[in-house]
Amino acid sequence: MAWFERLDPILQALLAGGFTWGVTAVGAASVFLTRSMNRRLLDVMLGFAAGVMIAASFWSLLLPAIELSRELGGTGWGPALVGFLLGGVALRLGDLWLPHLHPGLAMDQAEGVKTLWKRTTLLVLAITLHNIPEGLAVGVAFGAAESGMEAASLSAAIALAVGIGLQNLPEGIAVAMPLRGEGTGRFQAFWCGQLSAVVEPVAAVLGAAAVMVVRPLLPYALAFAAGAMIYVVVEELVPESQQHGNDDLATLGTMAGFAVMMVLDVSLG
Repeated sequence: MAWFERLDPILQALLAGGFTWGVTAVGAASVFLTRSMNRRLLDVMLGFAAGVMIAASFWSLLLPAIELSRELGGTGWGPALVGFLLGGVALRLGDLWLPHLHPGLAMDQAEGVKTLWKRTTLLVLAITLHNIPEGLAVGVAFGAAESGMEAASLSAAIALAVGIGLQNLPEGIAVAMPLRGEGTGRFQAFWCGQLSAVVEPVAAVLGAAAVMVVRPLLPYALAFAAGAMIYVVVEELVPESQQHGNDDLATLGTMAGFAVMMVLDVSLG
């Protein structure tokens, strides 16, 4: 791991974003093995992803944002509050303006500006929109580690990238598998599934660069990513995991995901 520590933070963020994108591609590649997936298993995996994101939002983003604000002479809670709320508002505006369709819904339930775009495009855009804060979170974490401040560390940034990578696996499946079930070819279903996360390396680089250039942005940026991720969990992952009658299993998956991410962050960070 020493070689990774010597890399420029921008390159670290790019590699970490590439890793999370790659895990999404692994999930999407499941279409080459089967045409459908057990709904219970998928709901547990979506619940697990929700738990990871909730834990990452607190342990890896909000808590460091509060501590960084205090190190910079701030109130602690102020930048965290502002950034958190702005993150949720940003995702809400994206939901209002960007045409997209959540997996498992009919075309007449598409959100955003009305369009004649195909179902495939709308499905990819839904996950892409919600992958932006994940990439941003990874990038900001690596940029924060470069600051040398006590509240941020490289190991914590790596733990965050690993956690987001874990929760990207079911997201890749959730996009690619329904398309395959509707008759889409294996390669096209895989392509669409992995394409939904291609934005993560880009967002990671932009996030790292922004906080390295403007250091006082750090607590706001960390909290912004947390707010956006919590919005995704409440608006998409939890409802999707519990709309097929597997509520208890999905909830247990959420608990497991939270526990895994908490252990990752506390032990590595």
